[in-house]
Amino acid sequence: MATNIAVLVSGGGTNLQALIDAESRGELGGGKITAVISTKKGAYALERAKNAGIPGYVIPRKEFDSVHTMTVTLVNKLRELNIDLVVLAGCMTIFTEELIEAYPNAIMNVHPALIPSFCGKGYYGLRVHEEALKYGVKVSGATVHFVTEECDGGPIIAQEPVPVLSDDTPETLQKRIMEQGEWIALPRAVSLFCQGRISVEGRTVIIKEN
Repeated sequence: MATNIAVLVSGGGTNLQALIDAESRGELGGGKITAVISTKKGAYALERAKNAGIPGYVIPRKEFDSVHTMTVTLVNKLRELNIDLVVLAGCMTIFTEELIEAYPNAIMNVHPALIPSFCGKGYYGLRVHEEALKYGVKVSGATVHFVTEECDGGPIIAQEPVPVLSDDTPETLQKRIMEQGEWIALPRAVSLFCQGRISVEGRTVIIKEN
């Protein structure tokens, strides 16, 4: 039985593309991306989904009076689509607890730093890399974690370190972490989940050997 994956997006969908490419190479451990759901109309990620033959849906944040009502609508849609794993790939909405309750240890997010560094409320986009450079770290990277009610605070599934270079700008660091970190760690974490090799004990993710 394939694991049905929904990828939630808000923008360009570069991490979605990395997952689509990994699936086409047979690297998602039996996982199948069966839905792409955008919180914004016109997100380019929907074009990527269309080009890959994946059904795309829009649940626009702007059309709901609260994140709560939007989250309830999203959960109903995910259940209707028989989704097993939810992947947040550049999705800029922080959903309410209904999503976490519906999918415990089955919602993944990718963050462009090595958590617990440079994470939490307000740390997204270029700000993450600006702060890393300001601090003078020599290594940054990408973290894939399960989503809990604490922003960027869920159990860590995979991390991919990426070097910080002396002439980096926030933009160059962002690009390198995306290409050498996020695009590697996210498909790997999804594959482990779809192979049934992940269990969670407290805040530690245990990965079973093959």
